[in-house]
Amino acid sequence: MSSRGYEAVIGIEIHVQLSTKTKIFSSESTAFEAGDNENTSPVSVGMPGSLPVLNSKVVEYSIKTGLALGCDIRRKSVFARKNYFYPDLPKGYQISQYDQPICENGSITFKVDGKEKTVSITRAHMEEDAGKSNHHGEYTLINYNRSGIPLLEVVSGPDMRTPQEAAEYARTIRQIVRYLDVCDGNLEEGSLRCDCNVSVRKEGATQFGTKVEIKNINSFRFVEKAIEYEIERQIDCVERGDKIIQETRLWDPDKNRTFSMRAKEDAQDYRYFPDPDLQPVIVTDSIIEKYKKELPELPIARAKRFQDEHALPELDATVLTTEKDLADFYEDTAKESRNFKASSNWIMTELLRELNSANKNIKDSPIKPAQLGKMIAMIDKGTISGKIAKTIFQEMWASGNDPEVIMKDKGLVQISDPAAIEKLVDEVLAANAQTVEDHKSGKKKNLFGFFVGAVMKASKGQANPDLVNKILLEKLK
Repeated sequence: MSSRGYEAVIGIEIHVQLSTKTKIFSSESTAFEAGDNENTSPVSVGMPGSLPVLNSKVVEYSIKTGLALGCDIRRKSVFARKNYFYPDLPKGYQISQYDQPICENGSITFKVDGKEKTVSITRAHMEEDAGKSNHHGEYTLINYNRSGIPLLEVVSGPDMRTPQEAAEYARTIRQIVRYLDVCDGNLEEGSLRCDCNVSVRKEGATQFGTKVEIKNINSFRFVEKAIEYEIERQIDCVERGDKIIQETRLWDPDKNRTFSMRAKEDAQDYRYFPDPDLQPVIVTDSIIEKYKKELPELPIARAKRFQDEHALPELDATVLTTEKDLADFYEDTAKESRNFKASSNWIMTELLRELNSANKNIKDSPIKPAQLGKMIAMIDKGTISGKIAKTIFQEMWASGNDPEVIMKDKGLVQISDPAAIEKLVDEVLAANAQTVEDHKSGKKKNLFGFFVGAVMKASKGQANPDLVNKILLEKLK
């Protein structure tokens, strides 16, 4: 996309909080709900003499993420000290990885407006988080609970050209780490944060413009809006003849604008050097193979399988694979019902509508896959009609009961006896003699639906609709 003859160049650094129970270099809990400064220790706040010990789960989760992103896994990676002073980083340096990250040279492919887009992953490296500064007017309070929270920073290449591509890229990374179960992807709690690097250049130019970083965005909608604003701001600067400053900016969602936070340092300003307190991380081929075998089927592959093997439309496959739990729910339902499309339809319409309305996620659904699958099978066998199924579905949602039990308790068995339905049809036609005459003479059009509705109403929705239609067609000749 170009704007006013300019092209945007966008890269994103995503900080993925790894779902370990303890911090990356110490044994405190990573629980979000802890009281202020409850989860701290001499190691996480950098007291003199304290020594870090690497959490092996962080290495495992990082390797699995790297493999899912198509990265090469370094057999030897090194932790380095990134030196800078900030109040929420009391030891004066952050333990990160610099020139020898654990993962590098990957890529992911996703769709934007129906078109495939591939973005390179330059690197993904392990590091610790800093504390959190809470600003209150003239003073600032610091909570060190986040100090030492394990992060994997996933760095993309400068391959995106539109805000929409950037937002979709970030969504895809979140989807993958949630499938892997290495990150909960909770944006509100800071489990996934995006730093967006944006520059502009004249259309057709090959040299990059000056890069500006928009830091700590925790919403995909804000990623899109912040980049949109920043592109226009930079173009305005260039058009005015102003110089774009290499800086870090913050997004203000209330004012819909970015504002300057601080000048952006170069890598040499951080004076990286290998951390003398930590050994290099050595990863063997057997470890990589082990983790590779433990990877789940990823969303894009799973969506393709749903299309190829279950004959689902692309839209269904895409929606059902947005979350691993939802995809699992669909597969378990379809296994019980043996009807892929009907399972997809009931989940995408009735179930998701109820879940959204109740603000529940699929794991909390009162209707379980076995129940929904059983109900769909009952429709296919002709035991209940689609209309009765909707009543049973609502009962299942309210009570969590088995569909067959609800059907028997409520007397909702479908009437499939032709003689019984013919009797109902005769009663309806007798009660509407003039309408029958109007229909047969052609005086009034489109009356067939009226008769179907009247018979269904007379049967309290229990008549087999196919038989009702068939008998009415015969009677109204």
